[in-house]
Amino acid sequence: MVKNINDICFIIQARLGSQRVPNKMIKPFAGTTLVDVAIEKILDSSIIPKENFYFSVHEQELQEIGRKHGVNIFERSYKSAKSENGILDIYEWHNKLDYKYVVLVSACLPFLTVETIDAFVEAYMNTDSGGMFAVMAKKQYYWDSDKKMISNWPLEQKLMNTKTMTVTYEAAHCLYASKMDIIKDGFWMDDKLPPNPELFVVEEEEVLDVDYEWQFKVCEALYKDKQSK
Repeated sequence: MVKNINDICFIIQARLGSQRVPNKMIKPFAGTTLVDVAIEKILDSSIIPKENFYFSVHEQELQEIGRKHGVNIFERSYKSAKSENGILDIYEWHNKLDYKYVVLVSACLPFLTVETIDAFVEAYMNTDSGGMFAVMAKKQYYWDSDKKMISNWPLEQKLMNTKTMTVTYEAAHCLYASKMDIIKDGFWMDDKLPPNPELFVVEEEEVLDVDYEWQFKVCEALYKDKQSK
């Protein structure tokens, strides 16, 4: 192993400020909540030390959920919970938790499995890179804002055929890893500009996100169906 597990802290960060799905973190979801689901995955991990896990939240409702599960609470400030940008505000734990590295796990992806989380952690422990980022492998056609194709379309190909496309990678926004000490310099996941972290491929069905009310309803129905089997 390149990195020691005891040098890594693991954080789920949440807030109640969603505009598109109000209070989505604590809204009833298939008999539980999104944040309960996320915390339980970390507690079910076979490799994450529970004493290294922190639930980073501001609102009392979220803190109470963390205490119910018996996990460490990092009390975010009001400024951190309301900030939309500014890495030092959002990740204000960077100079308050004494670890070399941090792994951040998204709180609103109910289908992200504990097996994938553990595999990500193991991969990060075994890389020399300071940063790692979860992505989805895609074979797709893309155009830029000027409607110019940016995908690599083989000259001999007459019709669209994704099977022949070169793989590209799309941010999955579910798992992130970084050196802790570079966050103070405004970087995240790497110490280069632009950032160039290691990529960790996850399955697309694991990263169904909940950003809109219709996504909440779809994910809840799928989650109920999965739990019933």
